[in-house]
Amino acid sequence: MQLKGSCHCGAVAFSLTSAHPYPYQRCYCSICRKTQGGGGYAINLSGDARSMKVRGRKHINIYHAKIKAAGGARAHTSSAERHFCSQCGSALWLYSPEWPELIHPFASAIDSELPVPPEHTHLLLDSKASWVEMDKRKGDKTFEGYPQESIAQWHQRLGLEC
Repeated sequence: MQLKGSCHCGAVAFSLTSAHPYPYQRCYCSICRKTQGGGGYAINLSGDARSMKVRGRKHINIYHAKIKAAGGARAHTSSAERHFCSQCGSALWLYSPEWPELIHPFASAIDSELPVPPEHTHLLLDSKASWVEMDKRKGDKTFEGYPQESIAQWHQRLGLEC
């Protein structure tokens, strides 16, 4: 599926192909919540990095999150790059050098019609803010940390390959 996205002010637009376009994964970690998730969580997708086309690249800034280790140990800087518009602050996509073939656009930045997922995966609930009400529905999966199932595996299990 071809995904098209943009920032709020229109300074940045992008497109890429995705074999896994269902916005099913809700991340409650403090990084996603504070940099992108106004509802207390963020939803990202998976796309082919080689297919990525960007207009307005000069308006993109990158943030590397600080990750605090358990027990109060010193924070380290994440290698993942969170791309956002420098003009309006819209979160656009995440790129991680650990998975160079992938781009993870935020569903909130996608302008294309996305398919409705038949179930959701709620992850990193150990970081969920107390004020966030999780909208868990029948069939949804929940995880205190990361699930073993990847975005691609979730799509395959449910027969949702595009």
